[in-house]
Amino acid sequence: MASLILDRRDQIFVLQELLKTEDLCGMSKWSDFSQDTFEMVLKEAERMAVDVIFPTLATGDREGCRLEDGQVHVPPSFRRCYDVYRDGGWINMGVSQEAGGQGFPYVITLAAKEWFIHNFSFFVYPEPAQAAAHLIEVFGTDTQKKKYMEKMYAGIWGGTMALTEPSAGSDVGALKCKAIRKPDGTFRLQGTKQFITGGDHDLTENIIHPVLARIEGDPPGTGGISIFLVPKYIVNDDGTLGRRNDFSIGGIEHKMGLHGSATCVMNFGDNGDCYAELLGKEREGIKVMFQMMNEARIGVGLQSLAAASMSYLHALQYAKERLQGSSLMDMKNPEAPRVPIIQHADVRRMLLWMKAHVSGMRALLYFAAYCDDRERGMESEADREKYKGLLEILTPLCKAYCSDIAFRVSEIAIQTYGGYGYCSEYPVEQIMRDIKIASIYEGTNGIQALDLVGRKLGQKKGLYFMSLLGEMNAVVAKCQANETLKPLAADVQQAVNTLAEMAMYFSGSVKSGKFMVPISNAYPFMMMMGKIVMAWLLLWEAGIAEEKLESICAGKKIDAGDKAKLAALAGSDSEAAFYIGKVEEAKYFINHVLPEVDAAVKAIKSEDLSMIEIPEESFAV
Repeated sequence: MASLILDRRDQIFVLQELLKTEDLCGMSKWSDFSQDTFEMVLKEAERMAVDVIFPTLATGDREGCRLEDGQVHVPPSFRRCYDVYRDGGWINMGVSQEAGGQGFPYVITLAAKEWFIHNFSFFVYPEPAQAAAHLIEVFGTDTQKKKYMEKMYAGIWGGTMALTEPSAGSDVGALKCKAIRKPDGTFRLQGTKQFITGGDHDLTENIIHPVLARIEGDPPGTGGISIFLVPKYIVNDDGTLGRRNDFSIGGIEHKMGLHGSATCVMNFGDNGDCYAELLGKEREGIKVMFQMMNEARIGVGLQSLAAASMSYLHALQYAKERLQGSSLMDMKNPEAPRVPIIQHADVRRMLLWMKAHVSGMRALLYFAAYCDDRERGMESEADREKYKGLLEILTPLCKAYCSDIAFRVSEIAIQTYGGYGYCSEYPVEQIMRDIKIASIYEGTNGIQALDLVGRKLGQKKGLYFMSLLGEMNAVVAKCQANETLKPLAADVQQAVNTLAEMAMYFSGSVKSGKFMVPISNAYPFMMMMGKIVMAWLLLWEAGIAEEKLESICAGKKIDAGDKAKLAALAGSDSEAAFYIGKVEEAKYFINHVLPEVDAAVKAIKSEDLSMIEIPEESFAV
């Protein structure tokens, strides 16, 4: 069952062989941890994922959520999941020990939660509470921390993120929810929020909602927005729960997927008495909320990775078991036995496409988390700034590139199954429905692209972007010394050079007054950059795999360049098979996917603005 959730061996490879996470234990921040502790936690995460969470994936989808008498009821199967998840300390494993958490490095926390996030309908209940509590930890008063944060981190109370309104989705500055100041310093909210994930549920006794609103009299736009803590039940001075706050659940959205996740309409202040407390300073709501948004964007990337991993692994298992057609070598023999479809060339193409992208996504997400750890753990200010910059520049790719690719992986998984994949008796149909939202929320992927091109490339006068190019060039230079990887390294080097060139091209376009060129091509550029980053990461992995494979072959006195002997070795040695797979997925991606960069460059440099110039009336007659 574990093999249907994520590739355990690949997870270990990225953590221990690629990123060498054991080195984090040498930093004072994590000196109490060890590699053995990390491995123990991941094994326990696997056990819980297999025994507790995975069995509720399909049942939660069938059961869905219901709204009765103003209270949302989640799928009954989620109750045990939540209790075990909370009691196991998974909610606060990455929370600082000073705030009552366990203080694990982010990359280990992320790896553990990859085991759980495959059932995102369940995951949206405990995890937003942790993110909302972190807002209070950073921006709240001591009273608010004691009043709310401690119980949220403990999983006793829940939390959400209430930004979106019917007329203010991506355009947050257009929100109409208002806050009315009271003489005692508290506020009363009035307004409606929509698409609020986990807006209500029956898993915890209270839910604390961070809500964006504008204080009466404050200016329009994002600069006039503040953020407030709105409890479902008012908390008394002694910590007990008082009256039900004045907001109601207007309904649960009927969605394409994630049926076990209550996506709510919330009406605040119908009776003029929705209690709210200011979080942080007035008119700094966007600044405060962006902490949660950036964390959530990495979370969306992890959600995407989990969906892609499951899609690929289920399709792989099916391809090994499904008998259909004869071998190509026996195609003219009507008596030839049927063979598993994994022996057919087009199926192998689809499987390798999925495998390469899933591996690259895992490396990207884990590397981003590792950068966060390095930023927090390094003693040198220059080192901290470097890793902060790498995380900044990679975050749009973690969210947007990974979510779009994950949907594509789920689609190809369905194609691998054939007609059965389109039917609900197999899981890939649900996975595809569940993952589509990932490209939409936490800032649509088009907005992520604009953020990348319009802000991230130029941050610190381009220093963050140059740091990423430096990391890429270092890997390429090392791989050029390997005869097997030398041609691949040359292709990746050319792509990295192209990436640098296109960033300069955009800069020149703006300076020459052609600012619509980068704006109109922000999304193609982002996807192009995603492919180059993936190629770099897969080449990096292949370089490690080649070294390990050569060592195995030397021990067995096998010529590592003999493909026939390598294939035979893969059949008897699982480690050799794994490392061969790493090299082959890099070859496939660099030879078959990376060339798409050239087409993107040609399109961008054409400076064609037909998407801007076409009259609105001409889209349809």
